[in-house]
Amino acid sequence: MKLSPQADGAGIGGMTVIEQTQQAQQTQRPTVMVVDDEIAIVKVLRDFLEAEDIAVLMAQDGDAALALLAREPVDCLLLDVMMPGADGFDVCRQIRATTDVPILFLTAREGDSDKLRGFRLGADDYIVKSATPDEVVARVKAVLRRARPVAPVAAVVDDGVLDFGRLVVDTRAHEVRVAGVPIALPAREFALLRVLAEHPRQAFSRDHLLERVWDSYGDRTTVAVHIRRLREKIEEDPADPRYIVTVWGMGYRFEGVRR
Repeated sequence: MKLSPQADGAGIGGMTVIEQTQQAQQTQRPTVMVVDDEIAIVKVLRDFLEAEDIAVLMAQDGDAALALLAREPVDCLLLDVMMPGADGFDVCRQIRATTDVPILFLTAREGDSDKLRGFRLGADDYIVKSATPDEVVARVKAVLRRARPVAPVAAVVDDGVLDFGRLVVDTRAHEVRVAGVPIALPAREFALLRVLAEHPRQAFSRDHLLERVWDSYGDRTTVAVHIRRLREKIEEDPADPRYIVTVWGMGYRFEGVRR
């Protein structure tokens, strides 16, 4: 990441974890936790996020992040992959066992294998450290927008519930039920399913979905990975999907009749 080191203070940014938490709690701003063992990166991202009216909590390793997350709610995590002790993938796996809070990976690695591994674990985005702080902040703001419930479009749905029988998408409660059982979906997966389910029988290209759900950040692989994860969660047979079907040479289409 193109960062400029800043002078160290006591602890991270001269603040204890308690002081960080109290500062974040005193505002209705969204709260982002930055987890990275490189203090310079943590400080620079903190400064850029706070300049956009985003509260910041900071941790230098996975254990500290998990401990802080157990005590304090956050709206998004920026999580370094390579850290001492538990790496970012391990931390993400533990977080996903209890919450669907949006997670953006920060990494110096640019290989597709690491990116796919992150998405399979439930990450919402994957940012290489060659990105500028401005780009990182833009991606955080995009994820925060997707994660927040929005009012449904009146022409599409009146009560916020898209009922397809076995599959029900409640856009106001930000909840998905399959055969009556609630299914946990990360913010990006929910946003992707919502776009498709609100427009039955409409074919979407991968590029269109990338623009609608990811604000054009990422590539077509990102869409394909999230489609596969959705099918695994909502389809009786992911290999022969009933709801999210592939339109060959085009992209994807949602099949379903609303009740």
